[in-house]
Amino acid sequence: MRRISAYYISALILLITGSVMTEAQTQTPDTVVIPLKIRAGVEVTGPIIYLTDKNNLNTEGFISADLNERIGLFLGAGYSDYKYSQYNYDYNSKGFFLKAGVDFNFLKPEKAMGKYWAGVGLRYGLSSFTSEIPSLKYENYWVSITTSVAPSTYLSHYLEASPGFKAEIFRNFSMGWSVNIRKLLYSGTGSKDARPIYFPGYGSGEGSMSFGISYFLVWNIPFKKILVEVKKEEPVETEETETQ
Repeated sequence: MRRISAYYISALILLITGSVMTEAQTQTPDTVVIPLKIRAGVEVTGPIIYLTDKNNLNTEGFISADLNERIGLFLGAGYSDYKYSQYNYDYNSKGFFLKAGVDFNFLKPEKAMGKYWAGVGLRYGLSSFTSEIPSLKYENYWVSITTSVAPSTYLSHYLEASPGFKAEIFRNFSMGWSVNIRKLLYSGTGSKDARPIYFPGYGSGEGSMSFGISYFLVWNIPFKKILVEVKKEEPVETEETETQ
């Protein structure tokens, strides 16, 4: 009888302990420790595309630093070498671009924990490049003319919004993606007819906006830990609660 009683008491203690531990795990803590990090990343889509298309090379990297659990500063740069051939002309564009801005993390601190980022980046972009047409052929019934357009240097600028997601896969190593929505502010020339076909860092010059997607590999360097208060959601009062 004592053995049976001891068995039931032990089982009861285990059940109570398990329920307490489960409740403690589900309860939201009052504060969380968030590591602030410096991040260095490289964009991998451009080099992969270059392996299959030698006419289009895009390389890009960035450095960012957390100001707090939600906001970080961003600085990116890259190089582009773009070639395009049509039936009657060849086009080349190559140069550098620079982007600077701010990243906003929309995840709650207790969900992000310094490892996950889901938000949007806002950037100002500057593109410095040369554009040329090394071969241009014009034909009609009477004559066939082959000419060229000498290289010209351009300095253009644009705005970029980049919503996306990044997650830490291994310790201090993350992967992520972003959708890039860009608005051209100035093409480097006042004439639409003389607008370059391609802008490094921006994309096609056919319209006033361009779209793209990027994939990043990111190395994270923690430099500081901060204690962030967690805002608990207040229970919603129902009619039954109010009547009671």
